[in-house]
Amino acid sequence: MTVAFHLTPKLSTALPHSMLPGYLTKREDIAVAGVADLHIRSLLDRNQFFDPLGEAQDLGISSAAWPLFGLLWPSSSKLAVRLAQRPVDSHEHILEIGCGLALASIVAHRRGAQVTASDCHPLAAGFLQRNLRLNDLPPMPYVHGQWGSDAAPGAQAVQRFELIVGSDVLYERDARGDLARFIAEHAAPSVEVWIVDPDRSNRSAFSQRMLAQGFRMHEERLDSPATPLAAAYKGRLLVYQREA
Repeated sequence: MTVAFHLTPKLSTALPHSMLPGYLTKREDIAVAGVADLHIRSLLDRNQFFDPLGEAQDLGISSAAWPLFGLLWPSSSKLAVRLAQRPVDSHEHILEIGCGLALASIVAHRRGAQVTASDCHPLAAGFLQRNLRLNDLPPMPYVHGQWGSDAAPGAQAVQRFELIVGSDVLYERDARGDLARFIAEHAAPSVEVWIVDPDRSNRSAFSQRMLAQGFRMHEERLDSPATPLAAAYKGRLLVYQREA
């Protein structure tokens, strides 16, 4: 698949034997309402870091931010539940942006949806492949997706998606509106965008930029109380729609 605007095929870098992964992982059994439990390999904790070739640094990922892709976050679980409930349309193409461990993408993929996962972290593709194998699932498309670069997309064809989803992707101030432009660049003429957001302060500015891109929006509270298995959650589902 050839795509543009920094949504590009991911190529894995082979490490010498002396530079094999220097981070710790754990396996988690994840229950998502509406589908069978999933086995997910994740980083052990937020203290993990391994960037011997400087790949993450070259992409602007700091040592503090490095482990965040490899942890399961509450908002990703909320997004996974929504995709578990959505009827599968064989003609619909779904893109998950900032997927991290791609829990939502794996849920949609297991149900038979045409989903592509994307992230800017150099290890996201490898973790996705491992987790697909853990759940006896066939391969699924993964592409490197990064917004906020000044590089021009060039003359490549851009794949368009009828549903674009993401969870907790508004954690950084986006003064230039790169994320909204990235979404618009990869949106089909008729498109729906789902963003699960844990009440980040950047939400209002992002919504204004999406409105400027021709989207209308509504939102839904996703608050849930604490349970013996999960902490309380406060956040919302932001839904943006644009018709051809």
